[in-house]
Amino acid sequence: MPEIADEFPSIALVGFGEAGHAFASGWSLPPAVRPKAYDLKLHDAATAGRVLDRCASAGAEPVADATKAIEGAGLIFSVVTADQALEVARACAPHLAHGALWLDCNSCAPQTKQQAAALIEAAGGRYVDVAAPVYPKRHEVPLLLAGPHAAQAAVLIKRLGMRPSVSGPKVGDASSIKMLRSVMIKGLEALTTECLLAARRAGVEDAVLASLQASDPGIDWRARGSYNLERMMVHGARRAAEVEEVCITLRAFGLPDWMSRGTIEWQRLVSSLDVAPGEDDLARRSDAILSKL
Repeated sequence: MPEIADEFPSIALVGFGEAGHAFASGWSLPPAVRPKAYDLKLHDAATAGRVLDRCASAGAEPVADATKAIEGAGLIFSVVTADQALEVARACAPHLAHGALWLDCNSCAPQTKQQAAALIEAAGGRYVDVAAPVYPKRHEVPLLLAGPHAAQAAVLIKRLGMRPSVSGPKVGDASSIKMLRSVMIKGLEALTTECLLAARRAGVEDAVLASLQASDPGIDWRARGSYNLERMMVHGARRAAEVEEVCITLRAFGLPDWMSRGTIEWQRLVSSLDVAPGEDDLARRSDAILSKL
């Protein structure tokens, strides 16, 4: 992709974990548009090194103060954890440049995003509801944008090589899709974990997997089970925070959140065990988790 023009607005990322790095590392930018990146982990010597390495690999400038990172920026990506998205919007809103686009890429309930939008808009910014997975396509992942400024933001970020589409005119339209999809995706992770760990402990794992395979041959259940365990081992804490927002979404729609509350417990538990996923093998991953339960 050719480099974007020099007049492109300056870019900031608030939050530079896996998602922020995935976006920025794929952009093709001239030196004049070097993005600034803030992450809370820059304040801790034990965690700052990882963020600095990510910045170096993506060509981003690390900034240890969120308000300094967004100073004068015309395009800001908020890529923090779901439980911090509203607080970050509240903290940054007073420091936004007038007319700055605030792209809220966090996995939050539509109601949470509407609260964040009110803060950003009151401060003179332009809020955009963004929903997207990240890997494996990094910055080229399909993005859903919603809100009154979504079309303007879409035109701009296409120049970064991103792939946006507008899903609706209201803030919350994009996040509703993401939240309700997560009922199934994160819930299936938790269900397979509960099923397969119990099957392993009972000594009937092969029989259970064979039965699942016969019932739904379109899924490689052994491979999917191993993958789901890895997702929870590595990202369970972040996923639990996201499903907290899923529960808010469901209750706001007048529906029970029984299944998703169980998903939170499993995601958080597996993450808290601090077990390395190791090689892609269902039996070994199951045994590693069971040894700590």
